Amino acid sequence: MRIMTVMGSPHRDGNTASVLSMFDELVTGEHELDRVVLADFEVKGCQGCFACQGTPDAPGCILPDDGNALLERVLAADAIVYATPLYMWGMTAALHAFLERHISLIKRGDGEMRSLTGETPVALLVTSGGPEEKNADLIKTVFERMCQYSGRRDLGTFVVGGCTSPDQLGDDARAVAKRLADALAA
Repeated sequence: MRIMTVMGSPHRDGNTASVLSMFDELVTGEHELDRVVLADFEVKGCQGCFACQGTPDAPGCILPDDGNALLERVLAADAIVYATPLYMWGMTAALHAFLERHISLIKRGDGEMRSLTGETPVALLVTSGGPEEKNADLIKTVFERMCQYSGRRDLGTFVVGGCTSPDQLGDDARAVAKRLADALAA
């Protein structure tokens, strides 16, 4: 299985990268990994022009950035893990912009919607300085609704709370990474 991981954190060596690496170690050897660090790319948010609807079998976004190339990688993936630190009860701006651009993978016509991704399984990995409770509820809801709209199979949101620094991540972070790996294997 080809698993794409999309890291939305601007910190290449931060908490999110560390937990995502724990996940990578658990699935390496069994699966092909395609890691995308959004900080390495230029991806603007959706402009709402719907020009993408003119290309029925490809993303077709007209924005001149790295978005279409990354969306082609999304289409090639068998499963996707999006990863982000929790910023103001939500995801980073980079990940949000990239997920906005996924609208180009949903084609409308004749009163029907068709997703180019089909039922690709997806999961969200979230790291947070605070606890999960009353912190990650909004990001979970947003991700669930994005999955429902796009027809993807939502494997869940996996939260590592109490992240203060990568060197302090311990058994809780490993347990979350393991639950995520198990969800993808199921």
